[in-house]
Formats: sequence, C-alpha cells, structure tokens
Amino acid sequence: MSKEKTMQLRKLIAPFEKSDTAASVWQIINTIPPFFILWFLAYQSLDISVWLTVALAVVASGFIVRVFIIFHDCTHGSFFKSKKANAVLGTITGIMTLFAYEKWKRDHSIHHATSSNLDKRGVGDVWVMTVDEYVEATPGRRFAYRLYRNPIVMFGLGPLFLYLVSNRFNRKDARKKERNNTWFINVAIVVLYAFMIWLIGFPAFAIIQGTMLIVAGSLGIWLFYVQHQFEDSYFEDEDQWDYVKAAVDGSSFYKLPKILQWLTGNIGYHHVHHLSPRVPNYRLEQAHESAPPLHKATTITLKTSLQSIRFRLYDETKKTFVSFNEIKHLLNAQKTSTQFQTKR
Repeated sequence: MSKEKTMQLRKLIAPFEKSDTAASVWQIINTIPPFFILWFLAYQSLDISVWLTVALAVVASGFIVRVFIIFHDCTHGSFFKSKKANAVLGTITGIMTLFAYEKWKRDHSIHHATSSNLDKRGVGDVWVMTVDEYVEATPGRRFAYRLYRNPIVMFGLGPLFLYLVSNRFNRKDARKKERNNTWFINVAIVVLYAFMIWLIGFPAFAIIQGTMLIVAGSLGIWLFYVQHQFEDSYFEDEDQWDYVKAAVDGSSFYKLPKILQWLTGNIGYHHVHHLSPRVPNYRLEQAHESAPPLHKATTITLKTSLQSIRFRLYDETKKTFVSFNEIKHLLNAQKTSTQFQTKR
C-alpha cells in the first residue's frame, strides 16, 4: 500500500481514536453487574437443576468475554483517557478473567507490532509453521505442532494452559512493575477463590466458575484464531512486511450476529483494531463504516469461519493456508528420497 493511501486511511480512522468516558462507563455498567447477577442466579439454581446452573454459567461466559474486551482495551490505553484508570480497571478485570494486566499488555503490544511477520513469530500469537518449515522439521517437532493445532488441545486444553501457566508467570526479562502486577493478580485470585470456596463450597464453585472459564476461554481462543487464520491471510518476511497490509489483509472482519457482536465487544472488526489499537471497542464498527478501503478486508461468517479448522500450515509460495493432507505428497517425496540415499 502506498504512503498516500496509508495516510488517507489513517486520516479516516483518526476521529475514532479517542475514548468516550460516558460510553466506557456505560459499558462497565451493562457488562460487569449482569455478570455477577448471572453468577448469583447460577448458584441459586443449584437447588433446582445442575443443568440449569451449567446453562446460566454458559451465558455468564459470554459476559466474561465482554469483560475481557474491556481488559483488552485497557491494555491498549484506549478504554479511558487516564493511564492510571486503564491500569486500575485493567487489573480488576484481569483478576476477573485470570489475565495478568502488565504481562499481557506487553505481550499483546508485541503481537500487534509483529503480526503476520514470518521473521518475528512467537510472542502473543498462535504458533504457525510454513510448509517448508514443517517438511524440514524433525518428526518430534512435527508431532508437537500437530498436537498444538489439534482442536481438542487448542480449544479444550488451551484455556487451562493460559489460566494456570501462561498467565501466571512472567518472562525472564520482565520489568519489576510487570512482575509485581502479575504477583498481585495471582495473590488476589487465590484469596478470592479461597473465600468463595469457603463461602459456597468447592463443588458449587467448581461447577459455576469452571464451566464459565472453560467456555469463555475456548471462545476467546477461537476468536483470536479465526481472526488471523483464514485461507488468504497475509504473511511476509521482514523485508517485505508492511504494518498496514498486516492489519487490513492479515486480520479478518468476523461478521457476527448482533448479539454475538455485542458480547464480543465488536472484536470481529479485527482489521480496524490492528490498524489502530487506540480505537475503543465501541467505536470499531463506526470506524469500519467510515473508511471504504476497510470494506475490502476478508469477511468471514460463523459458517465460513469453521473452515479455518483445516488451515494448519502457511504456504509461502501460494500465499495461502493449507491442510496437513495437502502437503502429504511433499512428505512422501522426502521420505522416498531419504530411503533412496540410505540404500546408496
């Protein structure tokens, strides 16, 4: 994309890069209290039916996703004008969602700065291997990659890994502020969970909180996955990589039904978010509608997004994602060549 078109696009988005305190406060009101009400109702429903409890916990998980979007905006400094207000609310919502505010803020900023850059993978993103890397990899590394990309592992065990491991520990080079924030959130979670278990008992707490977090975590990973793993997604080496193209062509427009769009805080407008993380979630749709060039972003729906499950490897030659089955012939050719060389 030319500099002129880039400047024009940024100019169209600029008016939406300011937070609205009233809109932010209203989002807190229509998100956090309903979540606690649903949690309370789920507990009360245990006397009626455990299945009703699970159903209410599933509904509450949608609000946890919405709480996470508030947390997410705070890490970008886009929810409130005040840096301190973002940090305080980000820490509170981090406790609610089991995410460490300062840690995730750093990792996610790296994700935005390196998204779709083949030479800078590995921080805050989904593990993606190219076809050539996979063909040349050892059997052990291939197995690890296939296991990682297995839907049961990614969307079933993935949330547990995030909650119990990834979000609980800092990287070795983390600054003191980040470490202190992570440990504060860890301690707060332990104290809060211990209190709730003492108050209502472990079985009730496990059924409600466990269901809610697993469902919310799976939904969150799914959203993050499909917004970058679509057939013609953009990936380039460092010398060819372009930030704007990575945002517009490397992030999808996930067109969801209105209720799901609301629960997910408009994060389906991911191309807008990657272009300008300073746009609050409640202004993403307006920003998209006001900028015609953004209408060309790849649009996926609930139905078409399911196809992304089979996209496992990125083919640099064809500039597209492919399945494991599509590269079987390359592996067979490699195996034949190895056997031939061994016999010689």
